Amino acid sequence: MHEFSEPTRYLPEPHDTLTDDVLINAREHGSEVGYSRLVDGAWVPVTHAQLATQVTDVAAGLMAWGLAPGDRVAIMAGTSFEWMLCDFAIWMAGGVTVPIYETSSAEQVDWILRDSGAVGIFVANAELATTVQSVRDGAADVRTVWIFDAGALEALAASGRDIAPAEVESRRTSRRSDSLATIIYTSGTTGRPKGCVITHANLLSEVRNVVAARNVTELVFNDQSKTLLFIPVAHILARVIQLAAVHNRVHLAHSSDAKKAVPLIKDFKPSAVLAVPYVFEKIYNTAKHKAASEGKGWIFGLADTTAREYSESLDRGGPSLLLRLRHAVFDRLVYGKLRAALGGEVAYIVSGGAPLGARLGHFFRGVGVNPLEGYGLTETCAGVTLNVPGQQRIGTVGRPVPGCAVRIAEDGEVLLKGGTVFQEYWHNEEATREAFDEDGWFRSGDLGSLDDDGYLTITGRKKDLIVTAGGKNVAPAVLEDRLRAHWLLSQCIVVGDRRPYVAALLTIDAEVLPQWQAQHGRTEQAAPEQLREDPALLAELQSAVDDANKAVSNAEAIKQFAVLAEDFTVDGGLLTPTLKVKRQVVMERYAGEIDAIYARGGSRTTEAARR
Repeated sequence: MHEFSEPTRYLPEPHDTLTDDVLINAREHGSEVGYSRLVDGAWVPVTHAQLATQVTDVAAGLMAWGLAPGDRVAIMAGTSFEWMLCDFAIWMAGGVTVPIYETSSAEQVDWILRDSGAVGIFVANAELATTVQSVRDGAADVRTVWIFDAGALEALAASGRDIAPAEVESRRTSRRSDSLATIIYTSGTTGRPKGCVITHANLLSEVRNVVAARNVTELVFNDQSKTLLFIPVAHILARVIQLAAVHNRVHLAHSSDAKKAVPLIKDFKPSAVLAVPYVFEKIYNTAKHKAASEGKGWIFGLADTTAREYSESLDRGGPSLLLRLRHAVFDRLVYGKLRAALGGEVAYIVSGGAPLGARLGHFFRGVGVNPLEGYGLTETCAGVTLNVPGQQRIGTVGRPVPGCAVRIAEDGEVLLKGGTVFQEYWHNEEATREAFDEDGWFRSGDLGSLDDDGYLTITGRKKDLIVTAGGKNVAPAVLEDRLRAHWLLSQCIVVGDRRPYVAALLTIDAEVLPQWQAQHGRTEQAAPEQLREDPALLAELQSAVDDANKAVSNAEAIKQFAVLAEDFTVDGGLLTPTLKVKRQVVMERYAGEIDAIYARGGSRTTEAARR
């Protein structure tokens, strides 16, 4: 076994809790603007003192309502200032926060409310309240539904006026670092979501050790920085980024509308942006296709190559004079425009939820937007490893953050330890036992390798590993990453477990399909389902498959593919709220299409099969 650890920089004291930073900021920097609240499309400034007052008032309202220490309260809403406010207020009142994605189905909501025993729930609007009301009979513990849009926070604050500030402070300080802070239900790419029991100490260990890592506070996250959150705060990574922003007094803004992410970023001008790899893939593909549609595809191609070469050279002693000159030319022609589209101030992007990959990592670093990729799970409070400025190795997920350790098991599974690792699964002793090995290491379910100097590389999910009928082990992540680089493709999934060869299911990006049709002289626009067998489209996708196959051996190469009639979506149940493909659900739903691929034999043969 190979193992690497990093000494801790912060150990929680018994009295430390997650609300400490809110009060410290108000006391020491009260008049400073720490947040921007989106109201009717405009950013409204909020000071640290104002946040602390609002948190205390809502906490008093929860206490007046009857919230007892340790009671669970759910939040079902998009990323917003109100979400953060309620999170801190629940903790200040001694409660436990249970996040629920706003895209969750009624069945998922029912399960989480019943399993957690939540006594109340905050929702963003009447539509989400209706979903909750439809399952509320089954969740007998839920006594109240508070609706943001209906003035619930103002009403709660008003109802708590008779609760003295000293009483709120007494309740707040009754909680300890080992007290339960939140139960986060895994997004569930397979099976029913499990509730991860996470303490104040777990989250404090994560936040304070990450910001203590080299150059994080100095260069990325400090009181001169700005960041905009638009991925769900119900996800552990966004939650940790939010807590880290409060701790380091980063100017923080929220939005739940991912479709407006780019214009909001351009308007707010953040210095750091958190997103899942899909968003960065979309930015790259959009820029690439826009250049091609304007007859400048060759320029973008050269700029792309130069950016990657420039980034790669940073790991080998720096770029040559010629490469620096080429890079300077493309900085004026291409890179500057890309940075402008991200507000012009973005220096760092934090990628999480899935591997970003070396291809995109080197491109963005070469463009001048440095990707800080890390690795972790809900059970580890997000980042166990992190690439930090000055110690980056693109293509890896970095070294362990202070206080964490990584071990590679004999079968290649990544094992994890540290103060950030969760306590147990809520009401699920069997799952808890299975999650840890005999030495107390958490089994991540991911496969990876560890360099001698501690850099971790994730190669795929253990359960996703494909073993063909010929006995060849295939990690689909490499192929899928290369496939998604094609501007026409939205999603893909590689299949072939116990099959004679590897194949793929592909979905088309409906937003760019009209551009492709125009390029091919199609006067009548057709939907993706109408073009599944179009020879020109299949030829285009064949080139994407052939390019992906260059990254693997012939035995691992995709021999056939099928185009699906519709894209994978969250609403359709095929993506998690953080846009990860629910592989097993896709395989079950499209079992007929997969069978058809293998039934047709060599009717659609790829370049790899002809080799």
